[in-house]
Amino acid sequence: MKKQDGFTLLEMLISMAVAMIVLAAIYAAVNLGQKTTASTERKVYAQQDARAALEIMSIEIQMASYNPRPDLVTGTFWKTSNCTDAYSTEQKYKGIQSATPFSITVEMNLNGSNNIGDSANEIITYAYDASNQRITRSVNCQTPESFLGDFSYMTRAVRVINTNDVPIFRYFNAQGQEITGADLPAATPDIARIDITLWVETENVDMNTGQRKKLFYSTSIIPRNHVITK
Repeated sequence: MKKQDGFTLLEMLISMAVAMIVLAAIYAAVNLGQKTTASTERKVYAQQDARAALEIMSIEIQMASYNPRPDLVTGTFWKTSNCTDAYSTEQKYKGIQSATPFSITVEMNLNGSNNIGDSANEIITYAYDASNQRITRSVNCQTPESFLGDFSYMTRAVRVINTNDVPIFRYFNAQGQEITGADLPAATPDIARIDITLWVETENVDMNTGQRKKLFYSTSIIPRNHVITK
């Protein structure tokens, strides 16, 4: 009877080593794919949040000074921006009662009544909360709520990281000259264009680089009602 040769110990060790190398390569490829997918998803979520926020801000701020009642332009129509429900002493500021590089309060007469703030979304304030790296939005002087960069860990996708060098709001007159913070609020009636810039980063770090992805979005709007009612 012919003797059958089996694997030697050396051959088995070599086979096991090769199998381990193959498995390690497969694991590394799968792990890299999972990290890339997770990082891509986080970037997509951040993009969606920032773009949606920029679009909403643009639409609402563009409505500043909207008033279908031209007969209501006397000294008691536009409200103050400090939520006292008092009429502004600066009626010439119209529907932009407060404008800074990191906050803005706009007013609009959406229901055509003889009062501002008696209908939803007629007084809107956007403000940068630097300590929590978010933008808040308040309506008709109610409590500000997270608008972009919700600091709740379970829902937060982005952090807002605008700085003094990259403010959220920049203002320009009809000649294209920038209206600086030093010019405001006196130059508020001259605002003819507003640039909105959102500089954000993902809440979670990229698994491949160990760094947060930074995203930059900006747009320019013309508050036509503010300009034509000057």
